[in-house]
Amino acid sequence: MTESAATRPRPGFPRLLPASRFDPHHDHGFRSDLKVVAAPVAAVLGPMEPPILPRTTEKTASLGNRARRDTMPRMELSRRINELAESATLKLTARAARMQGEGIDVVAMTAGEPDFDTPQHVKQAAIDAILRGETKYPKPASGLPKLKSAVCEYLHARQNLLYRPEQVIVTCGAKLAINKALQVLLNPGDEVLIPVPYWVSYPELVKLAGGTPVFVESDERNDFKLTVEQLAAAITPKTKALLYCSPSNPCGFTYHPEETRALIETVVDRGVVVISDEIYDRLLFGDQQTLCPAAVSPQAYAHTITINGGSKVFAMTGWRIGYAAGPAHVIAAMAKLQSQGTSGAAPFIQLAFAEGLRDDRGEIERMRLDFERRGRHMHQRLTAIPGITCIKPSGAYYLFPNVSGVFKKMKVADCDALAERLLVEAHVAVVPGSAFGSKQHVRMSFATSLAQIDKALDRLEAFLK
Repeated sequence: MTESAATRPRPGFPRLLPASRFDPHHDHGFRSDLKVVAAPVAAVLGPMEPPILPRTTEKTASLGNRARRDTMPRMELSRRINELAESATLKLTARAARMQGEGIDVVAMTAGEPDFDTPQHVKQAAIDAILRGETKYPKPASGLPKLKSAVCEYLHARQNLLYRPEQVIVTCGAKLAINKALQVLLNPGDEVLIPVPYWVSYPELVKLAGGTPVFVESDERNDFKLTVEQLAAAITPKTKALLYCSPSNPCGFTYHPEETRALIETVVDRGVVVISDEIYDRLLFGDQQTLCPAAVSPQAYAHTITINGGSKVFAMTGWRIGYAAGPAHVIAAMAKLQSQGTSGAAPFIQLAFAEGLRDDRGEIERMRLDFERRGRHMHQRLTAIPGITCIKPSGAYYLFPNVSGVFKKMKVADCDALAERLLVEAHVAVVPGSAFGSKQHVRMSFATSLAQIDKALDRLEAFLK
């Protein structure tokens, strides 16, 4: 091999090493080559030891990278996201699932989703749509005409409400419909009335839209139902909207038509908008009747945005499909917002939901009867436990028992501490009432089998003895 001019030794000078010879991961060779460099110098200065070079290992390299990362500035998050609370129900459901994945037999009473499967004909409609190629962007982004028409027919059949397709928007879930309604209605400082107890997401959605949540306390002795006096006292010149939910999550109560009429007239007479969350509208028990706020009067119709979807009554939680119906200019504003966001729900999901709305083939009633059976059974067992009281559910699939009577016995200060002990010691997962605005309650879902309900209550009874 010939030497290049750069590496050929000159008289009296040591050989220069090519860069490829300097390998810090194999420094034994490097040190032997250094002796060649040091030889002429040693003749003048005397013998010299080669320098001791630090070895670079994977560990030291990793520590160095970590030190550099730690000193680098982090991306700064916005104030609104730092102030946002995580969904307590989803968080606890995920924690219970992790424990189950670790082999711990946890009975989860946290989930707000049916344990039933989506009706077969709805699933088949989605499959058929996919096979036909209905997999492109939805046109328009506000929702397919077929589903909008089905929503209009459904609302007319259920509540005698007349809507045109341009008064309907289809969204990726009912939660997103509420979110969009608040985004297009609220200005900074606008107040939104939220009855307590409330669904966990209501306050956070209001804050994300720049509004101010105003909590209106109810009375458990009145089954948590607001009175006209309580509602009227909360209205101020800044009040923009009321978030209304019947049947209730988390309490399981349902307003009777005359109660709804009185409350809605109280707010619309003052120009307050009603955002009516009717996601549990078909899950009613006993002889319970209900009334959509938009059906109260022409004035209420003009001041109400009706929210619904497929998650609860059609067991379509994972499909993420919902809708809103209301004044055309509000729906148009929500559609404009959606065009810059999700661009709408998948067409094959919309077509499947339309199939279910037009003909549920008795599936909703089958699920409703089962929920009613479970709720009655769970309520009877739960209220037989000393120290626990609970209103009887008339809709949805939740119980909201008052557990403050066992705090002293269990040496806990509030429902959060009790729920933590229940999970860790009894392996029963419930949602603390603090997530819904109450420190004295827990939420328990009966959207699970009777066997699981009995298993959870057996453990609860044993834990409280």
